[in-house]
Amino acid sequence: MPRDSSLQFNHYYSIKIMNQLDLQGGQQRTLGNIIRLQANSVPNITAIITGNSRYSYRELNDRANSYAAGFSALGVKHNDTVCILMESCPEFIFAVYGLSKLGAIWVPVNTDYRGEWLSSTFTDSLAKVLLTDAKYFKKVQELPSTGFDSIVVHGLDTNDAHSLNDAEVSALSNLEKYSCKEYLNEAIYYGDTAAVTWTSGTTGRSKGVMLSHSNWITSAESSCASADFQPGDVVYNCLPLYNAAAWTANIFRAHYAGVTLAFDDHFSVGNFWQRIRFFNATHTMTLGSMAIFIWNLAEQNDDSDNTLRHAMMVPIPEDLIDPFKKRFGMQTIHSHSYGQSEAMVTMVPPLSGKLGRKANCLGVEAPTVEVTLLDDDDQPTPQGEVGELCVRPRKPYAIFNGYFNDPETTNRTLRNLWHHTGDLGRKDKDGDYFFADRKADFIRYKGRNISSVQVEGVMRKHPAIADIAIFGITSEELKSEAEIMAAVILNEGQSISAEKLARFVNDNAPYFFVPRYIEFVQEFPTTPNGKIQKYKLRDKGISSNTWDAKKANFKVNRD
Repeated sequence: MPRDSSLQFNHYYSIKIMNQLDLQGGQQRTLGNIIRLQANSVPNITAIITGNSRYSYRELNDRANSYAAGFSALGVKHNDTVCILMESCPEFIFAVYGLSKLGAIWVPVNTDYRGEWLSSTFTDSLAKVLLTDAKYFKKVQELPSTGFDSIVVHGLDTNDAHSLNDAEVSALSNLEKYSCKEYLNEAIYYGDTAAVTWTSGTTGRSKGVMLSHSNWITSAESSCASADFQPGDVVYNCLPLYNAAAWTANIFRAHYAGVTLAFDDHFSVGNFWQRIRFFNATHTMTLGSMAIFIWNLAEQNDDSDNTLRHAMMVPIPEDLIDPFKKRFGMQTIHSHSYGQSEAMVTMVPPLSGKLGRKANCLGVEAPTVEVTLLDDDDQPTPQGEVGELCVRPRKPYAIFNGYFNDPETTNRTLRNLWHHTGDLGRKDKDGDYFFADRKADFIRYKGRNISSVQVEGVMRKHPAIADIAIFGITSEELKSEAEIMAAVILNEGQSISAEKLARFVNDNAPYFFVPRYIEFVQEFPTTPNGKIQKYKLRDKGISSNTWDAKKANFKVNRD
């Protein structure tokens, strides 16, 4: 890929979209400018539709201008942070575009957070203003303190407005009353941080990822590249709006393309196809197990009678792609993707052209970034060997701006001109990258690098196991190495001894996959959105309930 700096951003991809925007640098390449341009270009096309509301691009832009003026009246200025704790609703989107026009920074907060986790997120965001819903406002009221100067509540009766912990509480209607005159902060720059999204905290303390206007737009352009948008297309979103994927793959993609965004406030597997038909949706994205839940629905005679043409289903098993497309009458499914909040656009479909036909294939590097594999000394690893996936931009602001109010972590992660993702991978002769493991979960023992993902895959095949987490325990012999430990949750009514489980691994995998330690547990420490916090398991280590293969004189079969 050439590195000619004169290349326009949208020329990186062959984007087939209805109302392609010519966005360069400076103030043009900002989120608020997207809807301003679309309001001028396609004012009457529906920008947002829900079950009971509809807004054209003109109306969306007007609402965003009102919110910008309203937040300004609350004292919000350029580069100030504003927390948003809301369910998925049009007002959430109005607020994001309004804050973007103002040049402020929006901080979406996971609605599953509560108590100390919620309080620390508020505190770490350094926000003086909170926008929330009446039902989540109850969580806020339960906190000993908030740190906010102003709290704006959607669904709050004006008569119920009062002071809470020195914060002035008002109804959202007070924010919406301002003039719809075009709001333009001439100081906004496309490299300015537009949002801070908090990581899930699976490998340690949550980090606030600073994403610029251009970063979000780059991800929207990438999502548009394979969309093949046509007149009347509708992008359906049922992902929560605190999730970055909802914005990159659905909201910003739809609005960058000038097509319609339809959304519900939650995912319902039983009503999924009903909602697709209700909105006449043509594009969508699913995450995690959502695609499997949909596939496991009882087959119906009219399964293929729907409008959905294209979906990003991350992940979905390769052998399920063609049956899924055939059953539901779909044209394309993108099953593999790699990115993280810090570098949302990292991989694109493989050079081999066989998307989804290579197990664990992430694709090739995206045109806007450079990807490499580095060892612990930041030296390139040979082809086919595992190294840390590292990324740097080919164009300004193609990856994140650093971690919010955390220069130490920023400097540690963005070192030697590379963003170190913390993920391990390898690269084949075709230039395709493959995922190996999280670096923190890659276990090195006796000269071998063992993937926790692979060991978990073997052990999950035992019918007694409901869930499992594999991690490393520091070796007694060498502090730089670790031995395998398995924390295991059994299915209800099932039982198995640790020794039999170890023998099962020995019979079905290389002998060095057999865990030194096995402990049966009732639950795992998780983040509020259900991700296992392996670092807490590592910190806990072994206990009196831990089976030790060495002490039990367990002998592995090396044949």
